[in-house]
Amino acid sequence: MSMPLPIPTREDIARDLWRLFEPIHAVVYFAPEPLEEFRTAGYRGFWMGYFAGRAAPLGRVGADVVHALFYNFAYARVSRAVPAAWGFAPPAQALEARVRGSVRALRRALGPAADCADTARAAELAMRAAQSAPLEGRVLFAAHHSLPVPQEPLAQLWHAATLLREHRGDGHVAALVAAGIAGREAHVLHAIASGVPRDVYSSARDFDETEWTAMRDALEEKGLLEGDRLSRRGQRLKADIEERTDRLAATAYDALTAEETDELIRLLRPLASAVVREGDIPLDNAMGLNLRGSVDGA
Repeated sequence: MSMPLPIPTREDIARDLWRLFEPIHAVVYFAPEPLEEFRTAGYRGFWMGYFAGRAAPLGRVGADVVHALFYNFAYARVSRAVPAAWGFAPPAQALEARVRGSVRALRRALGPAADCADTARAAELAMRAAQSAPLEGRVLFAAHHSLPVPQEPLAQLWHAATLLREHRGDGHVAALVAAGIAGREAHVLHAIASGVPRDVYSSARDFDETEWTAMRDALEEKGLLEGDRLSRRGQRLKADIEERTDRLAATAYDALTAEETDELIRLLRPLASAVVREGDIPLDNAMGLNLRGSVDGA
């Protein structure tokens, strides 16, 4: 006699939805179309386009604000991009470039499904969740929330995915802060917990050996490491951060009924799979390894 499957919790559902929304959102960072749009707008290099696109809803902010909100980047990296980016193109152009490029990328990945009724329905449900999610304490999400909602279903789906991603991310940063884990420490904590190679962070997050060792030593002093593994205390803390992140993210879906949430998951699965199959998104991002959702990435 088979055992009944466990009933998913609100936290389980929030994590499942994040994993499905993340590939849809992440085309803005990795697909060629958004990168082309940022270059056309005038931004120089990948990182200037990245910081300009994500920070644009905040207006002409400088490095201190972006570094604080994005949480896990080296300050030197941030300060090379902003506020200099606004001298090449204002925030309004960054906003236009990222939506235009992301929609082009999604349209390529989804093919005929980009204009089907199921995609429009997914956009409708996702946007209802995104617009109803609580704003308090979530500055980056609130900035994105203040933007006009696109009318085209595919653009609306990308916008909703972005809102829900930043809503979850703001909650994750709050969980890290409450746990006493600084942004750069979070990378090391996750790498040790999950086995992500250190080299990934050297290239993507500007870690040199000296800083990595310093962050590792700081975690060890807090009792979170034992040799090359998390201590029991470290495992509990990591699990608590993830659980808090899921719990805070789940509040975005309170506006949907259980049936609507199930429908949204069903509609998103083939869309997210199609984006991943296209191959634009690195495997770690496609699987949801990302600070703004759960761990320590874009």
